Amino acid sequence: MPPRLRPTRLEYVVDGVRLRAQLSAAALDAAGDAAEQRRRALEILKQALFRGRMIAKERLENGAGGIETARLISGVTDEVVTALYDFTTVHVFRARNPTEGERLALMAVGGYGRGTLAPFSDLDLLFLRPYKQTAHAESVIEFMLYALWDLGFKVGHASRTVEECVKLSREDYTIRTSILEARRLTGDENLAADLTRRFRAEVVKGTAAQFVAAKLKERDERQERAGASRYMVEPNVKEGKGGLRDLNTLFWIAQYIHPVAQVNGFVPLEMFDRREVAAFIRAIDFLWAVRCHLHFTTGRPEERLTFDLQPEIARRMGYGDRGDAPAVERFMRRYFMIAKEVGSLTRVFAAKLEAERVKQQPKGISRLLPGRGQGRKKALDPGFHEEGGRLNIDSPKIFEDDPINLLRLFRLADRRDLDLHPDAFTAASRLATLIGPKVRRDPEAAKVFLDILAHSREPQQALTLMNEADVLGRFLPEWGRIVAQMQFNMYHSYTVDEHTLRAVGVIADIAAGRFAEDHPLSTAVMPLIDDREALFLAMLLHDTGKGGVGGQEKAGARSARQAGERMGLDRKRIEMVAWLVEHHLVMSDYAQKRDVSDPRTVVDFARIVETPERLRLLLVLTVADIRAVGPGVWNGWKGQLLRELYAATEAVFRGGRGSDAAAAVRRHHENAAYDARISLSKADPAATGWAQAMEDAYFTSFPEAEVLAHAKLARRGAKDGAAAVGHVRPGLNASEVVVATPDRPRLFVDLAAAITAAGANVVGAKVFTSRKGQALDVFYVQDVTGAAYGADTPRSLERLAAALEAAGRGEPVKAEAAKIGDLGRAAAFSITPTVMLDNEASELSTVVEASGRDRPGLLVALARPISDAGLSILSAHIDGYGERAVDAFYVVDAAGKKITDAKLMASLKNDLMAALEAAETQTQTRTRSNLQKARASNAR
Repeated sequence: MPPRLRPTRLEYVVDGVRLRAQLSAAALDAAGDAAEQRRRALEILKQALFRGRMIAKERLENGAGGIETARLISGVTDEVVTALYDFTTVHVFRARNPTEGERLALMAVGGYGRGTLAPFSDLDLLFLRPYKQTAHAESVIEFMLYALWDLGFKVGHASRTVEECVKLSREDYTIRTSILEARRLTGDENLAADLTRRFRAEVVKGTAAQFVAAKLKERDERQERAGASRYMVEPNVKEGKGGLRDLNTLFWIAQYIHPVAQVNGFVPLEMFDRREVAAFIRAIDFLWAVRCHLHFTTGRPEERLTFDLQPEIARRMGYGDRGDAPAVERFMRRYFMIAKEVGSLTRVFAAKLEAERVKQQPKGISRLLPGRGQGRKKALDPGFHEEGGRLNIDSPKIFEDDPINLLRLFRLADRRDLDLHPDAFTAASRLATLIGPKVRRDPEAAKVFLDILAHSREPQQALTLMNEADVLGRFLPEWGRIVAQMQFNMYHSYTVDEHTLRAVGVIADIAAGRFAEDHPLSTAVMPLIDDREALFLAMLLHDTGKGGVGGQEKAGARSARQAGERMGLDRKRIEMVAWLVEHHLVMSDYAQKRDVSDPRTVVDFARIVETPERLRLLLVLTVADIRAVGPGVWNGWKGQLLRELYAATEAVFRGGRGSDAAAAVRRHHENAAYDARISLSKADPAATGWAQAMEDAYFTSFPEAEVLAHAKLARRGAKDGAAAVGHVRPGLNASEVVVATPDRPRLFVDLAAAITAAGANVVGAKVFTSRKGQALDVFYVQDVTGAAYGADTPRSLERLAAALEAAGRGEPVKAEAAKIGDLGRAAAFSITPTVMLDNEASELSTVVEASGRDRPGLLVALARPISDAGLSILSAHIDGYGERAVDAFYVVDAAGKKITDAKLMASLKNDLMAALEAAETQTQTRTRSNLQKARASNAR
């Protein structure tokens, strides 16, 4: 990172005396021509403003601090605004003998009043007058506002008397807060002083408790709008949790209670110790630097650190790649560590307010301070007591005497259903370093920790508090390495530690039966799991290998073994936890990227899992992992795929470990097909011939009622050349569209193109061809929001069915060539396409897996070269991970066999790579060239 620059003096950037002299000269040169005077003045002010901003930008990029930059921009703006005021009142609307009513004071309020300003922030001004509006004051204000707008400022302004300011401040907390920070820029000093005096005497005095409660309520509502977690991977630097506004809230409250002028005014209040004062300055300086970089990069008041901006801001702030850690992830980890510090500072501040009894009881400064009122102390376990409905400690000495009490604190809080008192939380945070190697190897400490993890009422809440206090990372060093770690991709919505804690919470909810409707199978198998502690520990450690040597899975397994051995777990449990961590992605990969109706898929998966207990553990672990990735990632379609794989694998285990698993799966298919054909012939004798011609695997994929409907559709397709029908499947979060038509080359491509043209996304496809050459293709489709296609507009599903019938008959699909639109956030990602051909994953087919940038029409672009190579697609499996899509196709050659020709395989791989790389090249030409890009993380 660039070395820190020393602060510069404002007069070296904008010389206020010289600026006013230039304005006066311009006014005299154009005397008598008001329009020319104004034009020249604005040109001079624009040059001064531009020069000031460019110097601030250059200094920021060369290591100047964020606070210094914000103050410099504010200082430059002060000079421009006050020079404009002087020009207006001296050369444009001069009052040679101003009356009492023509007095005017110009004040900066809001953020501008604090003396800090981002490059493109709003300018909040208060024109303060003693009495009602005069013609002179109105002319001055109007001239200045139009001039400021012409200078490019977005101005928030008000013109009020002192009496009006006092009255409105009593009624509106937003106005009260803005005047709390009011700062005189120029104009009548006595008028500004009168406002300050009356505001403190008539508004502030005796109302601290109400103000604190209002500001905290406002903060909670703001965080809800911006995203309740401070670990969302596209944070709002200004409004988000752990952002600048949280620090501002602390400053407002402290200033309301003890008026101060600068950030270091916190020091005499003894709100923080020396380390915490440094953390406060460090946090606000970093956040201001990020915010200023965001504004300068985008040229607008951008407050959200989106994916497309993160690599560029990381570059501008001097971050570089280090080993396997890319610059953007290093920068974002620093951001989230700062956000975490902001949370700790908030709690320390809460403890001080609690001691001073300033807050309205029982309102508090965070979720740690519930509405339970003050009460007498009630003794609990030795060293702990209940105080005002919260768990507190008798003295920090209980942690010093026995550091295991740092863990017992959180266990007792959960068992008693008590929130932590800020004093207890602050003491735990400050003394977390007492947890060393001796404590980590203490059997009692391990027992307390596992109680919290696997037997708590709310383990996510308890672990989150432990994480915020640094206790979790101190006890479990493997965890400490992933705190605030971010993965640069659009798949994950949270940092690694936040995702993991949410996943632990999902398992607890499954165990409590709260997800019985969404996850019926996981809820049913949870009571059958023998080792609950192994499941929760594996979930907590499942991502600790990210960024580790040998890959995420292997590194994670090593971390799990180290943690288990250090805690003194028995070898069997250690190996179970390590196995789960190493294989935590296996079940989702087999379910979403492979054909569960293929015997080889089930057999290979069963060989990895080996036992029913592992199968149960892996199912719950997989469901929790996917659900905790972020909003909208889990859906009914993924749930159905996992249930199908679980059922098929369980059937293999029921067949006995000594039996031929593949033969058992084939016999299952044969028996199911035999029963289904008999049942279908009885229900619909006309379908007997069609049923005999269909392959066995078809009958294990659909229930009896759907098979009957497919048979009728097939007869209509044979008669009309093609037939299609669509149904919404709410439980799958997808619509099912079935097409029956004579098979022909490129049929799949044409059908997929018709679906793309309709604006639908294919999430899965099954292709069946009878021995009589009739195709039955089943597509599962969603709309662009991830909901079942046509769920809200049934007519669109009917139109899609009609388009598929036309495509099935060979009519050309009316669609424009797929184009890469404005990718927005995804533009920052550089994605390396991959193609793999696997002849081992299926007994009868070659599995072609292609991965690249997700985009409209990708399925068609990949299916076309497969069809052009003379291959038939038996099934397609579509999976997405944010900006990256992974599509898997089961294909056979013209003879219905696997691809074995080396030249054909090489040619197909090259054609698929060309299709993927063409999209990537097109993307690069459409994205903003001035922004830094970074390689998307493949970590899941």
